[in-house]
Amino acid sequence: MKTTRHTLDNGMEVVLREVHNAPVISWWVAYHIGSRNERTGQTGISHWVEHMMFKGTEKFPAGYLDKAIDRVGGQWNAFTSTDFTMYYETLPAEHIDLAMEAEADRMLNAAFDPEETASERTVIISERHGIENRPTFWLREEVRAAAFRVHGYHHEIIGDMADLETMTRDDLYNHYRDHYTPANAVAIAVGAFDTDEMLEKIKTLYGDLPTQPKPELFTREEPEQIGERRVMVERPGNTSFIEAAWRVPPATHDDWFKLEILDSVLTGPGGGVDNKTSRLYQALVKSEICVSMGGGLNESIDPYLYTIMLTLRDGRTHESHF
Repeated sequence: MKTTRHTLDNGMEVVLREVHNAPVISWWVAYHIGSRNERTGQTGISHWVEHMMFKGTEKFPAGYLDKAIDRVGGQWNAFTSTDFTMYYETLPAEHIDLAMEAEADRMLNAAFDPEETASERTVIISERHGIENRPTFWLREEVRAAAFRVHGYHHEIIGDMADLETMTRDDLYNHYRDHYTPANAVAIAVGAFDTDEMLEKIKTLYGDLPTQPKPELFTREEPEQIGERRVMVERPGNTSFIEAAWRVPPATHDDWFKLEILDSVLTGPGGGVDNKTSRLYQALVKSEICVSMGGGLNESIDPYLYTIMLTLRDGRTHESHF
């Protein structure tokens, strides 16, 4: 079960790992484009483009793949992060061609129909409204904006409302055409296949896609922070929250996994595992200062943040305990 890496002539990277424990294959295609690469005026554009990629192509009209993948017992979805956008399918091994053909097709032929684009604007604005119902969203957004004055990590993945209301269909389509290219993509297959056969199949489906230079991603280096920064967010409600954030190195740094282990000790291992044995739970929840607590750090390309979020118990105040 070794992992092999390959690069097609058009620049697309391929990672293959045979796993024969079950007769299934997962096919993932990631693009090197996320919210960190978005300019002012286009925040949230990577997430919106991800939505548009499910609106169909001439070969696979909207709704066709939902039914086809469900019919053979598979699943598919996508997500946008700060650093990349990911599309994935998991299917019975004998049906994986459907997923591979679909991703190759929409890398080049996504429709971006003007009416569908306008309709999706309403969906995404509603999604932002839904997130705004959580007080911790407002706090997190302000903390990130304070922590990053210049770098693209300063805004939420979903984008700022002002940009969601003003971006155009052409903005979205140009973003798609600039970044959804073989040279800016990494394809990953894990499952019950023969590596040589899978690689030949990938070359057949993706090798003839147009070759173009890898795009230059927009980024801005964050200036050095001098001193502590604090923000106070007031919204309707009775519950108080505290978020503390510290700068940490990117995931490629030797210290990153040490910090991940430290977080497991302080706030718990995550992944749905109970955190009641963690140090901060014992110190803050057991003592009835907080109702709950959590923390974590992301596997980021650039230096990011380690954060701890606390929900104070009624009657406790920021001033008295922090």
